[in-house]
Amino acid sequence: PVIRACELSKRSLSLLRFAMDSSLLNLTAINPFSGQFESSWRWMTARYTKFQIATVGSVLVHEILYFGICLPGFLAQFLPMMRRFKIQKDKDETFEQQWKCFKLLMFNHFCIQLPLISGTYAFTEFMSIPYNYEAIPVWYVLLLKLYGSLVVEDTWHYFIHRLLHHKSVYKYVHKVHHHFQAPFGMVAEYAHWMETLILGMGFFISVMLFCDHVIYLWAWVAVRLLETIDVHNGYFLPFNPLHLLPFYAGPEYHDFHHMNFNGNYSSTFTYWDWMFGTDKQYKEYLAKKKGSQLKSD
Repeated sequence: PVIRACELSKRSLSLLRFAMDSSLLNLTAINPFSGQFESSWRWMTARYTKFQIATVGSVLVHEILYFGICLPGFLAQFLPMMRRFKIQKDKDETFEQQWKCFKLLMFNHFCIQLPLISGTYAFTEFMSIPYNYEAIPVWYVLLLKLYGSLVVEDTWHYFIHRLLHHKSVYKYVHKVHHHFQAPFGMVAEYAHWMETLILGMGFFISVMLFCDHVIYLWAWVAVRLLETIDVHNGYFLPFNPLHLLPFYAGPEYHDFHHMNFNGNYSSTFTYWDWMFGTDKQYKEYLAKKKGSQLKSD
């Protein structure tokens, strides 16, 4: 019986391994860049020049994604059902605040970021970055590069952001971003022009390390905007799929930074704050909040 049981266990393990290998093969065989996407990409590269794709295309990608991702949070303020998810319920965003934010965004987008985006074509030519469909990396390699990009950007952001909070420079640069103690989506890129350049270097370091196709540039823009707008949107949604990312900080984590002004310096993940103890005040805040909820219950 013991021998038979061992044989059955071996067979079961073999079947399990076969099933896992088959599943992995099926996953890697999936090509989300086929079909309509392939047709659209080939049409784009045939119709427009590399310069047009790199400049006009990149500007459109940034603007459409930025305000498209901001839109759900903007609409949430008019929906009573979303009120229970708002982190700082006692602080509503006003029309005056949103208009003030929008005006500076337009300056940053078109006077600071546009000239930088205009250099995309020169960068791709100098680095021999391909545009053609055949050179698009497989989806799982692209995902790994995007996750690596988040790690690199987060590391840069943590240390430089922490420096920007030093009393000798805070009031000159980073104080602009902290004008909003209760952030909303559009606040993500509301900043002094110098901060846009300094913290934005983390984005470009990732590009230098991982870019192997123009699709990576656009995908990285999409991921970075999705993350930064999410942590600034002012709502904690328990069903947010971004929380599936290991060590993901999320809106409540960064909302505390705006509310408290210090601590929680990371942009995406929590481990740098944990390693250097800069999440101590946040942990104390959570413990106090939990204690108050238990008393009220």
